[in-house]
Amino acid sequence: MFNPTAKQFKTIKAGLFVLALLPFLRLVVSAFTDQLGANPVEFITRNTGDWTLYFLCITLAVTPLRRLTNWVWLVKLRRMQGLYVFFYAALHFTTFLWFDHAFDITEMWKDVLKRPFITVGFIAFVLLIPLAATSTNAIIKKLGAKNWQRLHRLVYLIASLGILHFWWMKAGKHDFEQPLIFGAIVATMLIMRLVWRLKAQVK
Repeated sequence: MFNPTAKQFKTIKAGLFVLALLPFLRLVVSAFTDQLGANPVEFITRNTGDWTLYFLCITLAVTPLRRLTNWVWLVKLRRMQGLYVFFYAALHFTTFLWFDHAFDITEMWKDVLKRPFITVGFIAFVLLIPLAATSTNAIIKKLGAKNWQRLHRLVYLIASLGILHFWWMKAGKHDFEQPLIFGAIVATMLIMRLVWRLKAQVK
């Protein structure tokens, strides 16, 4: 069983932090070098949305991977990955609010209520906020481990809403391959979690 030293763990964490930041840095570089394509807003919107779902899947994969490998230290990386989910989701939402509505909250709200795929995406983003806000050790201690775990189980609902948002976005192009892949990944990890819980109850 691989169990990194404190120094090795810091190196792994720093490496993952930088890797997780690369998609954002790529966007920044592409923007300054005029490489966002014919429709920059669509490119940024799609890119930040995709990476939100990628990091959601990575975050959800931590617990199954930890159980399958007995690498307990992986749990210490989950918080950082979860915050990157919020980071890219915030960029995705900001793109929508800024470029589509010029920070006009009233017009944005009308759009949220009018279009179902935006409605579910907005709900998913709002649900992410308390998860990001309760990521510090002080808040976890104040809430209590059990209450904190109950709250953070919302991540499965958030993932489902995010995939539904993506599905509806792709519906106009009849391109469902990516949403189906994301859905299969999240469903698999949820099933694994439920099976392990049932086994624990039987014991």
